[in-house]
Amino acid sequence: MELSFNRGTILIRGDARIPNSIWDERSKRFRAMALHYRDITDYLKNSGIGYTDNVLDLIPCPELQSSIILRDYQKQALDAWVLNSKRGVIVLPTGSGKTVIGINAISLLNTPTIVVVPTLDLLDQWRSRLKKEFKIDIGMLGSGEQDIKAVTVSTYDSAYIHAARLGNKFGLIIFDEVHHLPAEGYKHIAEMFASPFRMGLTATYEREDGLHSELNRLVGGKVFEKKVKELAGEHLSPFRLQKIAVELTAEEQKEYEHNQGIFSDYLRRCNITIRTPLDFQKIVIRSGRDPNARKALLARNKARDIALNSVSKLEKFREILKKHKESRLFIFTEHNKLVHIISKEFLIPAITYRTATKERGEILDRFRSGVYRAVVTSKVLDEGIDVPEADVGIILSGTGSGRAFIQRLGRILRKKEGKEAILYEIVSADTSEINTAKRRNKALR
Repeated sequence: MELSFNRGTILIRGDARIPNSIWDERSKRFRAMALHYRDITDYLKNSGIGYTDNVLDLIPCPELQSSIILRDYQKQALDAWVLNSKRGVIVLPTGSGKTVIGINAISLLNTPTIVVVPTLDLLDQWRSRLKKEFKIDIGMLGSGEQDIKAVTVSTYDSAYIHAARLGNKFGLIIFDEVHHLPAEGYKHIAEMFASPFRMGLTATYEREDGLHSELNRLVGGKVFEKKVKELAGEHLSPFRLQKIAVELTAEEQKEYEHNQGIFSDYLRRCNITIRTPLDFQKIVIRSGRDPNARKALLARNKARDIALNSVSKLEKFREILKKHKESRLFIFTEHNKLVHIISKEFLIPAITYRTATKERGEILDRFRSGVYRAVVTSKVLDEGIDVPEADVGIILSGTGSGRAFIQRLGRILRKKEGKEAILYEIVSADTSEINTAKRRNKALR
């Protein structure tokens, strides 16, 4: 029996029928996804079947030793991962130090490692932190670079592109913001890498489409979790959530009810009940062939836009700004439209997806130094950016996503002695936006 790596798969030469393999007519051999490498070798060992293993071709690796001392919960997380055969997902709030757990895992295994991240900001942050800790050159795959070393950081996009070539080069693969992994395309990274050891890191395990169930197959499932409330006070700032409901103007209310009524009438006529995001997605698909479904969706979107961007929210926002004159604030909105309105009316620097990297860095540096006391943004700072400390967050409009809420809360939770963090959420009363409270509570439990 002989095992070899071939473009993200394992070729099996021999007569025994191996689990997770299928017959490949072209090569006249059984073939399995590289994901199953360790399961296959475990099966052969346990079955007493002799084999030659030519799968892994690891990059030569220097001694990797970390001097970081873990906090108690970080050590518990790493121990849980080790007990789970060095596989699995660790779920911890933003700002609680997931990166140092990954660094300690690299040190513990002392094996070639690839860290996969969703953004270029995280690419730079991980590379800088790893270089500082291990005092070696760190490889980079992404942003136009293909520099492969014993410890390499890659974007999800680049890891997907090069998985067939690099899938047998690393003993450990770490997926940061691992909730991105089950997406179509990205999941093939985990499938095409033979790395026997796998770690996922995230603040938000669950996906609204339910695909987080795939993480058990791809990485090893959830092995450790701490909620925000479990760490607040000792390791993170104590915090308070304050939800404020504002009334729509008479004109906004009339327009909202008209458009929401069109959407509700369509659901009623078609006997459709929306319980999950997948139910809503079916209506989106249906709108491609049903003009009435398209009309209903457009009306629903208009109603939602009215609720998210009500002028009443700006008046309440003005009151909060006056109340927290000495605080450092992050303001979050769903759409760029409201970002620009706030930036112009209140003279607050704005960051959107259109903001150049250099300009964004300058804004955050000035916020960090105290030149700016507030920054307004859409979804850009939700994840993947190491932002300066703030103690007040204001959500003026949101997605209803528990993930976005947790990530935004995490932006104000870094430990600050003697200070309580406050997250305000301003919502429009008597609209669908008010119903986000249940999702928020669920996300924090």
